[in-house]
Order: sequence, then structure tokens, then C-alpha cells
Amino acid sequence: MTRLEATRAICAVAGDAAIIASLGHPAYDLFAADDRPRNFYTWGSMGLASSIGLGLALARPDVRVFVLDGDGSLLMNLGSLATIGLLQPPNLVVIVMDNEEYATTGGQPTPTAYGADLDAAARAMRVDATTVRTAPELTAAVARPGSLVVVAKVTESAPTAKPPLDYVGIRDRFMTALGVVRG
Repeated sequence: MTRLEATRAICAVAGDAAIIASLGHPAYDLFAADDRPRNFYTWGSMGLASSIGLGLALARPDVRVFVLDGDGSLLMNLGSLATIGLLQPPNLVVIVMDNEEYATTGGQPTPTAYGADLDAAARAMRVDATTVRTAPELTAAVARPGSLVVVAKVTESAPTAKPPLDYVGIRDRFMTALGVVRG
């Protein structure tokens, strides 16, 4: 499956869940697949989508939180998996779009292209994890309860749209959608 196909599959089952997208291609695909107020597009924060999602899951246990991350991005912050494993928020699902490359910066191979195993890394840090290769497998995996990492083996797909670079507007729209009142 392509990354865009995987993103569409997640959007189809997300319901009113919050979705945090890593910068670059995961954000572009989420915007193209289903732009909505409960999507948070990160900019200039490579490696931090899983931490942002974890914080939101802890702050709002009443909201299901999906994180769309890239393999290169998650590799920059593997420590987030240790914290997720320690805290085990039952409403957090981290989906790693593993295309085995840093697609946003030109397609350089990531360590997963040479055998690094993000599924095994997550399990080593006490996070339930699985690897999927098809949209039906992905759909079934993200429906499972509890803290979860789903490594979605995907092929690259050219971005078709990009979310706005209005960081404040993205934040405000997201917070309003979650019912957060700014003081």
C-alpha cells in the first residue's frame, strides 16, 4: 500500500479521534485524505509527533489519539517509545509510515532500509506493536485498544496537497475542535 492509501484507511476508521501528523509527507497525505479540525499538522518538529500525541493522550484520556509518524522521524526520538511504554495511555495509537526513506528530504534510506526494526524496538520498550503491509491489516490493527505502535510498511506516494503554514491557525482550530478554551 502507498502511504496515502494507508492514511486514507486510518481516516476511514478515525471517527472523532484526534490525529497528529508528523511534518512533511505524513502531514501532506493527511491533509489530502481528510482535512478536518481534529487534525494537527506539525511543522518544524521532526521527531516530535509521538511526544505531542503522548501529551495529548495523557491530557485528554477521553479522546482517542492517532499519531501519523514517519520511520525517519520516529528514529529521531525513540525515547518517546520508552515513555509510552512506561505510561501506557490506553487511548494512543502511533502509526509509523515506514517507507524506509527520508522521503521529505530527498529519499535517502533510513536505518529501516537496512534492517532496523521499529516494531521490535517498541515491544522492547513495553509497547504493544505490530507490523502491517495492507490496508485491511492496518484497519484491523488500529482498532485494537490500548497503547499501540503500528508499523505500516508503505511505498512512497507523491504528495498531492499541503496543509497551510499558518501554525497559529492550525493550533487554534485544533484546540477549538477539542473544546479547549484559551484564556
